[in-house]
Amino acid sequence: MSWQKEVDELRRREALAYKMGGEERVARQHDNGRLTVRERIAALADDGSFHEIGALAGKATYNDAGEMQDFVPSNFVLGTALINGRKVVLGGDDFTVRGGSADAKVGDKSGYGERYALEMRLPLVRLIDGSGGGGSVKTLEMVGHSYVPALKGIETTLRLLGHVPVVCACMGSVAGLGAVRTTISHFSLMVKDTSQMFVAGPPVVERSFGKPVGKNELGGSQIHAHGSGAVDNEVESEAEAFEQIAQFLSYLPQSVWHLPPHVNFQDPADRKDESLLSVIPRDRRQMYEVREVIAGIVDKDSFFEINAGYGRSLAIGLARLDGYAVGIMANDTKCHGGAVDAQSSEKMMRFVDLCDTFHLPVINLVDNPGFLIGIEAEEAGTVRLGSRALMACLQATVPWVSVIIRRCYGVAGAGHGNSDGLNLRYAWPSADWGSLPIEGGVQAAYRREIEAADDPDAKRREIEAMLEQYRSPLRTAEAFGIEEVIDPRDTRPLLCDWVKLAYDLTATQLGPKARTTRP
Repeated sequence: MSWQKEVDELRRREALAYKMGGEERVARQHDNGRLTVRERIAALADDGSFHEIGALAGKATYNDAGEMQDFVPSNFVLGTALINGRKVVLGGDDFTVRGGSADAKVGDKSGYGERYALEMRLPLVRLIDGSGGGGSVKTLEMVGHSYVPALKGIETTLRLLGHVPVVCACMGSVAGLGAVRTTISHFSLMVKDTSQMFVAGPPVVERSFGKPVGKNELGGSQIHAHGSGAVDNEVESEAEAFEQIAQFLSYLPQSVWHLPPHVNFQDPADRKDESLLSVIPRDRRQMYEVREVIAGIVDKDSFFEINAGYGRSLAIGLARLDGYAVGIMANDTKCHGGAVDAQSSEKMMRFVDLCDTFHLPVINLVDNPGFLIGIEAEEAGTVRLGSRALMACLQATVPWVSVIIRRCYGVAGAGHGNSDGLNLRYAWPSADWGSLPIEGGVQAAYRREIEAADDPDAKRREIEAMLEQYRSPLRTAEAFGIEEVIDPRDTRPLLCDWVKLAYDLTATQLGPKARTTRP
């Protein structure tokens, strides 16, 4: 006796599932410059590693003899896969079947994938295209009644943020729940020109406001990667999206119960970059390229920048030191002089949460003139968002080291590390700190003397020159107000030595934090 007949039927149904929404709809997907979900999975996963779960889920029709006549697969493809040799849970919306809408949903494959990732402690990668399992008015016709909205399974979605890496890629026009899912992640991206994200799409917006609007105008990547900050990175193609997903995951552990992987780099830990000696201009008003500083310190070509288009006064990203994964923060003087604004505050908070959750030691390269000032900064809520960013830094328990490369002023500057803890830090000879810069503080502190002088400008310059002698970081070091002033070229060797100690420490602190990452 054999079960070959049933196995043959199994293979027939699998073949029907692989056809997705049919040739016409697959062709339409390609004509729009987008891959199908199965093509995306094949491009992202290691060759032959994808193991599908729930391939047979779908809607079938049968004849009177009980034989299946037609089959439309579920519009969500789910399984496990390897990405650069590491196992993940991988799922994606099939836009060729009812545009990824809820009325084509069969079972809770998406929710099952989340539970699988949570309980098996595997990273979760979602390729979102459509509503991401969200609502459709066609559901009313199908079920015969309306319903009160609910977010079933959202607790699992939120728990994931505190346990395993979650990556979401917006691969097409994503609305409603799909848009929300994109943002509830540790790393998100959009494809330029071919992906859009909105609370409600153009037809709904036009009906509500009586004005037509294009998809990219309403929710293109230029809006969300540069303006709203709703997604982290903008990429030029789907192929680049897959590369960035793999790269991001390479710095992260499997879960909070694991250490991030160590990679052998051919970059000596004792390398001293001569450019660091002169990268900081003597003129404090002059800008410089902070990414050159980062490149001179971390392992060669290891810096993976995140959210570059948003909160541009702060550069953040993942990198390696002697093969160990670390988080990097650095003020960028090319935007607002490096001052912390509302956007960079939010960016800092989310990044610190990411590093703290997954036990990534943090290196903070400080050139912080303080919070951004002015009417627009106040209207943007810089104080409130800046306070939240500082709280994130103070709540972090991950090993942390600050390198003060130039300015460190005010409350924002004070948040460079945990003042109540060890507060491990180094300073370059170019370091400059205080409650206020001399140039701006003199006018306030010595106003009466300046106004009473025959030549107020000359008096102001005289006072500034007098105070300048106290400005040297070596004076602060004399009072042990800074622990070490170092040759900039020694930064990498010192940090490579520190990161080994940091990983020895984090190995004793594995597991989830008391709070999850703030999305």
